[in-house]
Amino acid sequence: MRLVFVASLALLASACQLLPAKQNSLKTGQHYRVEWIGERPLIDRSYLSLTLGQDGKAFGHAGCNRWFGDYQLVGNQLHIDRIATTRKRCAPSLMEQENRYLAALPEVVRWDFSDTGQLQLWPASGAAIRLWAEPAPADELE
Repeated sequence: MRLVFVASLALLASACQLLPAKQNSLKTGQHYRVEWIGERPLIDRSYLSLTLGQDGKAFGHAGCNRWFGDYQLVGNQLHIDRIATTRKRCAPSLMEQENRYLAALPEVVRWDFSDTGQLQLWPASGAAIRLWAEPAPADELE
């Protein structure tokens, strides 16, 4: 009986090592892919992202255009401002989503991670922008 208990504990410990560790700090240089903007999920197969550079510059994809701006990160407070973009035009639905994302970024006042490890960027009121950490695409490393 004791051997079964010890084996069960060993199995449980090894299973826990397979789960991703809960992230508890917002890291500069980490690439995040947007899943939701406030109350709405992204349009299928659209791609929005956020990376906070070590130089105080934030950048990513807004769905159609690349975006870039400045950020200040102090504790769990995050402020993104002075956002600019490239000037491509895409389908109206993608442009609407891009405009919502770019309007939501300067409204962010704090960040945290959910129990599942998802980054949440919270405005002063309303629902969060929700993002997942992932490796940066090759075109963002250039």
